[in-house]
Formats: sequence, structure tokens, C-alpha cells
Amino acid sequence: MKKTLSMAASLAVAATCALGMALPAHAADAAGTATVASQSLPASIDTSALSPQTKALVDRILAKLPADWESRLSTARAQYGLSDSQWSEIRDSAINPGDYQCQTTDLSTYANSLLDGAQDPYTLLILQLFGGFDLPTYDALIFGSQSSSNTFGVHGEYTQKLNSEMKNLKRFWDIDSAGISLVPMHGADVFSSPERLSRTLSVLYGGTSEENMDLADMFIELVDSEPVLQGGANPIFTFNAFAYSEAGDPEPLGVSDRIIMGDGILQGMDSVGLGDVAPKGILGHEFGHHVQYQDNLFESDLTGPEATRRTELMADAFGTYYLTHARGESLNATRLLKAEKSFYEVGDCSFTNSGHHGTPKQRLASSTWGASVANDAPNQGHILPSLKLDEMFEAKLPDLVKPDTQ
Repeated sequence: MKKTLSMAASLAVAATCALGMALPAHAADAAGTATVASQSLPASIDTSALSPQTKALVDRILAKLPADWESRLSTARAQYGLSDSQWSEIRDSAINPGDYQCQTTDLSTYANSLLDGAQDPYTLLILQLFGGFDLPTYDALIFGSQSSSNTFGVHGEYTQKLNSEMKNLKRFWDIDSAGISLVPMHGADVFSSPERLSRTLSVLYGGTSEENMDLADMFIELVDSEPVLQGGANPIFTFNAFAYSEAGDPEPLGVSDRIIMGDGILQGMDSVGLGDVAPKGILGHEFGHHVQYQDNLFESDLTGPEATRRTELMADAFGTYYLTHARGESLNATRLLKAEKSFYEVGDCSFTNSGHHGTPKQRLASSTWGASVANDAPNQGHILPSLKLDEMFEAKLPDLVKPDTQ
């Protein structure tokens, strides 16, 4: 099973739509069947709106890409579990939005401002079509590894905190976690290295790293042409954290179990005043997904948005149980409130797509419940078996997701 969360591309899509540009639908079946595509941009994109310099660069990129580049890109996204949740297919089992209150959070406001002031919005659209916003994600996912030289945060400010917590999480949970790596994701590093970028492009579009060096240079030129992208340092490229596992996957790609922490999501949490505890909450949540992988907790009778919401709310509860527990992070009341607020901040209102993670209120409720399980335990030194905690969560879930507008 592969679970990834491609927030960077989703934000880019949302931003371009906010600027009034219609995006074409990209369709390719999950099995990766190639469809013949002309070596051009989708017909819905009016290239006459591009500046002469950008159009010339786009033409050079298209000349280097294979004719079926769109199909290859879609296939890669399916293989590695990346998806643009904004455009997920509407499911018949979708939650009724009218039953719930859904708030804009400080974090979503921050995220939606990351591309404000773009000089040429069409450059952002072109970059999104070519998969450019996901390149740091692929780099960390496919080529990243755990190392003592890794740093977390733009300036390495979260390195010690996250490495220490990762060790504690492995001791805390009753799963075989020796093979789970903690991997950073940096945007500027990727877009300042043609060698590094070319190896990722070879995964997406075929060919060798050497054959893709010219294409890598063009992608870097495209990113550098728009100042708001900051040469790849804009947090939108790395506004992401996710767990990945191929456990039980019938077609594994050879990527080891890992948790990837992007600079952008850490910057975002810091921007809303949660830089102290939110990184711990995010890592605790993502480790909770690895507990789910090993305990086979992704399986349920739910489908569509409800299924994803269940696993995400469970990971919130597992994460906050660890943060609160005397043998976990043992956060005090003040810091615990901030940790719970960090889960509230990443709630979403995408009721009708399979990437729905729960509303802000639902995520806050789940994390608050997880904390209460730890705080109210008669034996504060006892860690519940993960399957027992899941049993308790399943019983609580209907209460956590009941309509709140009645």
C-alpha cells in the first residue's frame, strides 16, 4: 500500500484557479496504459498569453519531452501514490457538506498566499502541467535516505527535535520500526542542482540522468524566471509531510518505509505560531500511519472520503496519545493545546473527494480524544497496545464525525 500526500501540487492548482485560469483534466488509468499525446500543451492553454521568452522556453522543454509526456507523468503519479486531491473523482458516498461547519484556518490562509504577487501566473500553470511542483517530493521519496548529515527546516532548526522524537516514537509503539527512515525535503536544493533534478526527471519521463541534463537546466530556468518561486525555496514546493510504505503492495517499487518532512509545512506552522510543537505533532501523526500499515488498520468497510477521513483522524488520535503520554513526549497543558491546534489547522473542507482528511473541528476532536485517553489512564506508565487503542478509536469514531450543525 502506498500513501502519499501531494499538497504542493494541490496548492498550485488552487492558486492558478484562483487567478481565473481553467485547468485541463489529466486522465490516465492507474495501470499506466500510455495514450498517444501530441507534443504540445493541452488545447485549453492559450500559449499566446505567454511572454515570448516563456513561450520559447516552453517550446524547448516540449522538444525535449517524449511525445506521451502527459501519460508518463500520470503513470508516475499513480505508481508512487501521488494525487491532486482537488480534482479527485466525486464519490457517491461523499459526506454532505451541509451537515458540517468548516472553517478557513490560519494555515490554509497562509498556504493560499504563497503565490501572491506572481509576475506571470501562466508560468505557474505551465510548471504545474509539467509536474514541476512535485519534483522535490519525488526527489525525497525516491532518492532520499536517512543520514546523520540530514537537516530539517530551512536552516536546520528542527533537526535535533525531529531526530530525537523519531527515536522516541520507535521505542514507544509496538511495531517493528527499525526500517522506517526519516527523510527531509528541501526545495531550493533540488532546483539548484541539475544533476539532482535530472535523475528525478528520468523517473518521470524516461531516459538516463545524463540524457535529461538539458531538460533539468530548462526546468531550473523556468523556476528562476518567476521571482515568487524563489528559485525553488518558496514553501509551496515542500508544503508537505507524508508517510510511505509498500507493505502489502503487489507491485512494490523498491522504496523503503519512510516519513518525509518538507520545509514548507514546517515554515507554515511556524508562521501561525505553532513552530514549537507542530513539528512534533506532524511527525507523531505520520508515524501513526506506519502503525496503521503494520497493524493493517487501513482496511475497513468505509469507502471514498469516509475511509480516508477515518485513517487520518485515527493518526491524529494516535499522534496526540503519544505526545501526551508520560512515556511519550509528555507535553504540558499549554503545549498540548498548541499540538491539538496544529491538527485543527490542517483540517480540510474537501468533503466530496477521496483525499478528505476531516474538518478542522473533527481533527481537533480526534486529537483531544487521543490526549484524554493518555491523561485519564489509571496507570500513567502503561502504553496501550496499538490494536487496543484502535479498538477504542473505532468505538469513538461515530461521535467524532457526527454532524455539528444541528
